[in-house]
Amino acid sequence: MAALTAATAPAKSLLRKLLFHSPLLPKRSPLRFSISATTTATYSTLRNKNKNKNKNKHEKTQKQKQKADLLLKRRTRSERELDEEGFSKQYGNDNSAHVPVMLGEVLDVFASLSLKSFVDCTLGAAGHSAAMIQAHPEMEFYVGLDVDPVAHEIAQAKINMFLNKDSGSSTSDLQAHTLLKNFKNIKTVLHDIDGKHATSGVHGILMDLGMSSMQVNNAERGFSVLSNGPLDMRMNPQAALKAEDILNLWPDDEVGRILRDYGEESNWFSLQKKIVNARSTGGLHSTKELVDLIRSSASWTRGGRQGWIKTATRVFQALRIAVNDELNTLKDSIHSGFDSLASGGRLAVISFHSLEDRIVKQSFLDIINCGEDGGCKEEMGLYSSPKFDKEKEAWIKQIVQGQNATILTKRPITPSESEERLNPRSRSAKLRVIEKI
Repeated sequence: MAALTAATAPAKSLLRKLLFHSPLLPKRSPLRFSISATTTATYSTLRNKNKNKNKNKHEKTQKQKQKADLLLKRRTRSERELDEEGFSKQYGNDNSAHVPVMLGEVLDVFASLSLKSFVDCTLGAAGHSAAMIQAHPEMEFYVGLDVDPVAHEIAQAKINMFLNKDSGSSTSDLQAHTLLKNFKNIKTVLHDIDGKHATSGVHGILMDLGMSSMQVNNAERGFSVLSNGPLDMRMNPQAALKAEDILNLWPDDEVGRILRDYGEESNWFSLQKKIVNARSTGGLHSTKELVDLIRSSASWTRGGRQGWIKTATRVFQALRIAVNDELNTLKDSIHSGFDSLASGGRLAVISFHSLEDRIVKQSFLDIINCGEDGGCKEEMGLYSSPKFDKEKEAWIKQIVQGQNATILTKRPITPSESEERLNPRSRSAKLRVIEKI
């Protein structure tokens, strides 16, 4: 036994050395500490990156806010507050009522003129016209134009009732003409009615390019995104072309061009393909069918319900413009209207989307750049309106002077905050004015 113990003693000693003192056993690796330090540094870097990212995001947000504030400052918002009590008394909460947009501003535009002759190129429900006739008892000659027979009938009755009501006043001598005509024919209309005014010109012309509530609220006209009706969209019901003709018969690329150029729709190509594909199953014949197609194309991650409504609004706008050839008509009408002005006369145009406003702006610039000799000025002068009465025409902020005309609104006038609140349909309105020298 003693011998066995003596024999195993060296073995135990060796084992103890191996377990506790052998260099073969791994020590605590310094790599562990190295990894820990690297991780800490990485975390620190990530934190700094996140801080910088948040900082950049905050700076970007601030820049966007500053840009929006700058645009708001540059915007020439009307300073004329709407009479809320009078507005509520006249229109109340009736969303179907046709409210004349920027009525006070339009009255201001012509207030300083002796307005003996006036043409309302877009009669509508005659809201602007009735107010202008009432504000200018000196008016001797009035013309109201509209291609919509429903609007024309309503406006004609309103004008006649207004004139008969004031038969004892000076307005009884007013020659009033309400015609079912397109305003692009203003020269011909004036010549046919009274050659004198066609030659000497008229003192005031108004073009309100917005759709009337009567048109939007009538589902059978096909203008409304929210009401089901036929795909019509004709301002003049006697015209041949309808929206469904474009959607079902026009070439593929033309449908896409209309959506892209007239609707400014970013998703135009996808919509074009779906519209063309729908032809194989009978085509599109109602506003509901078109809206359903748009809803199936709209991404719910991009604005949800408002996303498809905005897309549908752009598509309907594009089709309406194409059906009625609105942009070409507008450009021709602005030039014809200006030619029909007397010296010192003013042309006022209210537009409701960027395509219209762009055409109005450019047409005005084209007019003031070219004189009778056909030559164009290289530069335009910007003035602070020294020749206008500051008190009577406070709405004039900056003008652009040309050879044969003066643009009285370097930047368009937009509705007051109170009008936007009481009449949301006025939000996108822009008023531009030019005066003939």
